[in-house]
Amino acid sequence: MDTPVEDAALPMSQLAFKFNQQTQILLDRLAPLLAPRWVAWVISLLAYAVRVWLLRGFYIVTYGLGIYNLNLLLGFITPQVDPELEEGPELPTKSDQEFKPFVRRLPEFKFWCVLMGA
Repeated sequence: MDTPVEDAALPMSQLAFKFNQQTQILLDRLAPLLAPRWVAWVISLLAYAVRVWLLRGFYIVTYGLGIYNLNLLLGFITPQVDPELEEGPELPTKSDQEFKPFVRRLPEFKFWCVLMGA
């Protein structure tokens, strides 16, 4: 038989599952919309900047957030595999060689999601 604690936890876990499911549906719908996502990020960045300016505070937090965002940017612009360590030519010189496209270490959508969360 279930204890009262387990009975109370069941609705909360169902509510958390429903929330996570709705969040994933929203993210799936936002994935193909490149420009609106980045416009939303710029608006949130400007809102944060205005908040810092009006409150005249949070400078250390803003500095840490800037460093974190730069770290994310570096992950976005660096390749997944280091071409210096990989042997062989980087681009095919013959028609029978395989072309290896640039693969990012941090995909664009994941980059945007983490920036919006920051």
